[in-house]
Amino acid sequence: MSPSPQASLHTARLLLRPIVASDQRRIHEGLSDPRVNAHTGIAYASYEDTARQMRWYAELQASGTGLWWAVCLSQRPDELIGAIGLTQLVAEHRRAEVGYWLMPDCWGQGLAGEALAALLAHAYGPLGLHRVAAEVDVDNPRSSALLDRLGFRHEGVRRGYEWKDGRPIDLAVYARLASD
Repeated sequence: MSPSPQASLHTARLLLRPIVASDQRRIHEGLSDPRVNAHTGIAYASYEDTARQMRWYAELQASGTGLWWAVCLSQRPDELIGAIGLTQLVAEHRRAEVGYWLMPDCWGQGLAGEALAALLAHAYGPLGLHRVAAEVDVDNPRSSALLDRLGFRHEGVRRGYEWKDGRPIDLAVYARLASD
């Protein structure tokens, strides 16, 4: 299993393509929006700060420990509406964690589920993964419901696992196996 070169993925409505430097503006718009980052550990106050996120995406791919895609509508392939990807990719154990976010004006349209289904097909197919996990803020029921719909199993809660806005938060752990 090797995460390079990174393939573009297609669905009925979406193109998932590699993230490029020109996506930084839209990534900043998304990751600086309080509605988007309310349930993530990532928030950037300035466009310049978002350069750290761009380097992180590149470092994941270069090290072979992850891959992230720009989520775009098929008819607007240059306009990022969100991002989805794999982190903590361990080839030896055929596992990774998934993360995703969408711009708020794209919520409630089934786009996150469509993007995640495409990513899972790629993860279990060409990438040869056996396990894909996700950690979700327990106060994010929409994300938990999405994972449930796509066959993830709730495995437990990591109590006080991350610190956000001056307080500890709990993360629900979900996973789906290729054999599920």
